Amino acid sequence: MTVVRDIPRAPGGLPLIGHALRLARGPLPFLQALPQTGPVVRISLGTMPVYVPTSARLIRSLLTTHASKTVKGRLYTRVEPLVGKGLATASGEVHRSHRRLMQPAFHRSRIAGYAEVMSDRARALVDSWAPGQQLALEQVMGEFTIRTLAEVMFSADLGRPAVEAVRANLPVILKNMLLRAASPAFLDRLPIRPNREFDAAARAMREVIDQVIADTRRTTDADQPDLLSVLLATRDADTGQALTDAEVRDELVTILFAGTETTASTLSWTFHELGQHPEVEKELLAEVDAVVGDGPVTIEHVPRLTAVRRVLDEVIRLYGVTLLMRRTTEPVELQDTRPDGTEDVYRIPADAEVAFSLYAVHRHPELYADPDTFDPGRWARDDIPREAFFPFGQGNRMCIGDSFSWTEAIIAIATILQRYTLSPVPGHTPRKATSAMVHPDHVPMTVVARQP
Repeated sequence: MTVVRDIPRAPGGLPLIGHALRLARGPLPFLQALPQTGPVVRISLGTMPVYVPTSARLIRSLLTTHASKTVKGRLYTRVEPLVGKGLATASGEVHRSHRRLMQPAFHRSRIAGYAEVMSDRARALVDSWAPGQQLALEQVMGEFTIRTLAEVMFSADLGRPAVEAVRANLPVILKNMLLRAASPAFLDRLPIRPNREFDAAARAMREVIDQVIADTRRTTDADQPDLLSVLLATRDADTGQALTDAEVRDELVTILFAGTETTASTLSWTFHELGQHPEVEKELLAEVDAVVGDGPVTIEHVPRLTAVRRVLDEVIRLYGVTLLMRRTTEPVELQDTRPDGTEDVYRIPADAEVAFSLYAVHRHPELYADPDTFDPGRWARDDIPREAFFPFGQGNRMCIGDSFSWTEAIIAIATILQRYTLSPVPGHTPRKATSAMVHPDHVPMTVVARQP
């Protein structure tokens, strides 16, 4: 039996602003509470309705079965001044052709080359530490991921201005992004400090990368191994099409935007959790010793570091992407089957905004036992439905850099644990701050040398 269900409105909306204030003030508890209202919930951002599927099955259906009926939503439209028409915001044939052109840059053979840079940067980071040194780990990992990604993206000399621009401007952009996405567009024109900071940071990022692209075209040959040179040299095998300089810039900004905070946040949370769970840390130390020994961590080691991967899976489950959005181009019917066989149908109209939270789904108590508990062993027990975990999205818009990010994180963790453990500094418990994903406000840790 099929039943068309009404989509309930989330409680707590206010006149004119809807749920925007609740989302801005406490996005994590607000999003995590929505499943209590229903499998699909309607919220309001100002006067604009937004439909929020809260079930993993319905989100997966939206991203796969109904992918052709959606385009990128408001969240991406509102950050388009930053990323232009990169993969994050492009739709239709533009997205398909750009993804096809970008894919070779993330082939496993290229990832193997990037892994050498990742390993070199990780060893340089560890070499700069001393036993007893106190680190602000969130800053250290932010610097590490920016420098590593920039070295992969740009030839060393030409990329220095871009590295500095990313270091200065990316934190400003990320801090204001979610608030801007949730706010009415007319507020962008107000001369208030968050708007001035966001616009100036986005402009500076784009200008410096334009300059690096122009310099690279003049001075670098196509055989250079950096990502920028690969993109400039790439041609579609069937059409001979290449990316323009503006398109390359948009894709590079998108990669910087997507590939820095996510990895830095994941690494910071990982060492925080290891500091709270010495039994898990002990397991990782034994695995790193057995698999890697005391030499450099290479691409060949990555698939064999299975305990490290389980820890990363658990960290990104707990501290994942806050909010993603789509816009329907035609009516969408999301179907959910109840235990008694009843088919519930939720109808979302055309030209509607649809939002979903991977953070909330990955903490859903119907999918994960003790969902707020750090337990990497759950991935070894295989007692959760694998289809409920999709940290990099699903379907034709799944993140193109997922293998890149996993490789970088695994190499960094293993390289650090070869020589050091990190001990939490007493007196501070990291708080969850919110931007593109859930990152820690501050992670003070002390470097502790491993005993021979």
